[in-house]
Amino acid sequence: MKTVAISSISVGGGNPLVLIAGPCVVENRDMIFSTAAKIKEITSRLGMPFIFKSSYKKANRTSVGGFTSIGIDEALKILGDVKKELRVPILTDVHTEEEVSAAAQVADVIQIPAFLCRQTELLIAAGKTGKAVNIKKGQFLAPEDMRHPIEKVASTKNEKILVTERGASFGYHNLVVDMRGLTVMRSFGYPVILDATHSVQLPSGDNGKSGGQPQYIFPIVRAGVAVGIDGVFIETHPDPAHALSDAASQLPLSRLEDLLLQAMEIDSLVKRNGWS
Repeated sequence: MKTVAISSISVGGGNPLVLIAGPCVVENRDMIFSTAAKIKEITSRLGMPFIFKSSYKKANRTSVGGFTSIGIDEALKILGDVKKELRVPILTDVHTEEEVSAAAQVADVIQIPAFLCRQTELLIAAGKTGKAVNIKKGQFLAPEDMRHPIEKVASTKNEKILVTERGASFGYHNLVVDMRGLTVMRSFGYPVILDATHSVQLPSGDNGKSGGQPQYIFPIVRAGVAVGIDGVFIETHPDPAHALSDAASQLPLSRLEDLLLQAMEIDSLVKRNGWS
């Protein structure tokens, strides 16, 4: 199993579970800073490695009226300021080749959205930045097919690759996480992340926007960590009901610490016994 270095964090290779977390999208400066600071306070106290995640733009919306961005330049500046002032690594997603260079000026991890995981030029552009690349498994892909996106990034001589499970499309506004897929993807030798909040989405299932079943975030995290993974991806918001994106599936920030305590206890057991 390869170890991917992201700032001072080591992902994979038997290292402790890593948290990738933050609000779905950059809504405003105050909310992003207060949320990032709270997550850092929690993870520092727990001794859990933390990468801050938020999108500068949401390009994939169910309806034409869905919120996309406060502006790419402004959102990236906010993320850059969070990185500098709070001293946390940043993950954000890209949607076109043209966006990659701007995002790479700020991000420590370039994320390829699930719907774009087969876009060869985008994967190669991300790989060429030299930054870590997190590839989300498409809802339409079998886990064994993730070797092809991995190979596209690795063809740039960049092997700082993470792969993330976020559920498979089951039709009728539903996603299903097959825990076997986590083991399949780990067999490629790269760290595997479980995105527990997108996995509980009900795509396009709420009158022009995605619904969700956040009551299943905790059991999905517990199950995934028990299988043996390298990190968890959690979109969290101080007031999910009023979030501008993915309001129905984000974890309330007030519940994050309880979830992490459970995940860390299971992770310790798994790694202590060599089950991963």
